[in-house]
Amino acid sequence: MIKQILSKLPRKSQKSDSLDSGGIDCGNHTSSSSGNGVQCTNIGNSISSRLSVVKRVSSAVFPASIMAGVEAVEPNLSFKDVSNPQKQNLFISKLNLCCEVSDFSDPDKATAEQDLKHQTLTELVDFVSLGSAKFNEPAIAAMCKMCATNLFRVFPPKSRSNSTSGEAEDEEPMFDPGWSDLQLVYDLLLRFVSYSSLDAKVAKKYVDHSFILRLLDLFESEDPRERDCLKTILHRVYGKFMVHRPFVRKAVSNIIYRFVFETERHNGIAELLEIFGSIISGFAIPLKEEHKIFLWRALIPLHKPKSVGVYHQQLTYCVVQFIDKDPKLANGVIKGLLKYWPVTNSQKELMFISELEEILEITSMVDFQQIMIPLFRRIACCLNSSHYQVAERAHLLWNNDHVLNLITHNRQVIFPLILPALEQNSRDHWNQAVLNLTQNIRKMFCEMDEELMLACQRKLEEEKSQLNEAAEKRKLTWERLETAACFQPAADNIMPPVKPAACAVAC
Repeated sequence: MIKQILSKLPRKSQKSDSLDSGGIDCGNHTSSSSGNGVQCTNIGNSISSRLSVVKRVSSAVFPASIMAGVEAVEPNLSFKDVSNPQKQNLFISKLNLCCEVSDFSDPDKATAEQDLKHQTLTELVDFVSLGSAKFNEPAIAAMCKMCATNLFRVFPPKSRSNSTSGEAEDEEPMFDPGWSDLQLVYDLLLRFVSYSSLDAKVAKKYVDHSFILRLLDLFESEDPRERDCLKTILHRVYGKFMVHRPFVRKAVSNIIYRFVFETERHNGIAELLEIFGSIISGFAIPLKEEHKIFLWRALIPLHKPKSVGVYHQQLTYCVVQFIDKDPKLANGVIKGLLKYWPVTNSQKELMFISELEEILEITSMVDFQQIMIPLFRRIACCLNSSHYQVAERAHLLWNNDHVLNLITHNRQVIFPLILPALEQNSRDHWNQAVLNLTQNIRKMFCEMDEELMLACQRKLEEEKSQLNEAAEKRKLTWERLETAACFQPAADNIMPPVKPAACAVAC
């Protein structure tokens, strides 16, 4: 009975079995019949395998399985036209719609798709700003995918090679033609990372190290509006995702190393330092060794590039924040300044003197005494500078009460270093304002310690007389040598020609 029932069941054909067992046999049979069939079959297999690889890579970053339970909603609908349960699905659909990148290279070529995308982005910003969005995992994945598609791009080398040292202070900034859409995307990203109910544990799977590195690459943008948005977003990312903080610090350090020691080209150093200024102010005391290494290896060498004027204000703030956290660092910072002190760049020298004054204001007496001799040798050179602004700025250090107090307590060492520069200015400097400042400092020294001032002047006069005597001796020595050379016969100074040795072999 059972055999009769089984015999009536339909069986699979051998052909279908062979097809299901493996596509390789099918390809081989085709190759035996036609050569073209081999080529088409192999190409088809190759393309399908490549597409599957791309799909696997894409799904690893933004998994399609996350969207499996999301009901598809027509993205052109308005949030007002759907019920509250469907608004979240419409939000995701609109994010997916905005993943198409628009081409703004031709400003006259405005298409309906660009207008639709701009309108959709505006709706998304309004929806998120009202607090209606719920950032569950599908929404987080869609948001990160949309931001990555629209923001992450490679800037053309041509735009970065116009200047040898990044964006100079007197250059006109370049504005991105697609900023109208980019601004909305940045606004969405900022509201996303600042969302109070955002679960950082879920979001860190998508805002990962790769996402942060691509975000840091965008600081190369020549549009200052974009760098300003990036500055705010990166600061919020640093505050929201504590697990990424060491990575962010390391990545920024690598950018600075590459800028200082390799390219000297980067448009976003000022913005990165501005972020770090607020980060440094939050460092715990005592400072970790990692933070001190960042000061010595990244911040101090940043004084070296020619374009330091673009970011010097932010750099000074970071350095002062470090010394404020640990005053013992002042000694090493001043040594670093002296190491990179400019010799021929007067504008850079003015910036260094201003930074030095800020550092001295928070320097203790003990640390000052360890560095005061090389420091005031450099200040003496600045007092004698032929550039009147450098000389004037160096004289104005004496108007700072804290600096004057440090000088007063260590006048036995500082007066002999400074007085020769003041004497030389009184005799030789061409600028009247500098001459007046020099006279004021001389009077200040006399009122501070007249006996020491007179002793330094006497010692200076003795040194001058000794130098004059040494110069006179050298002059007399040269005169005696010249006289002796005149009496020496000229023939005695000529060497007789040397005859070549005779060749023993006849040519």
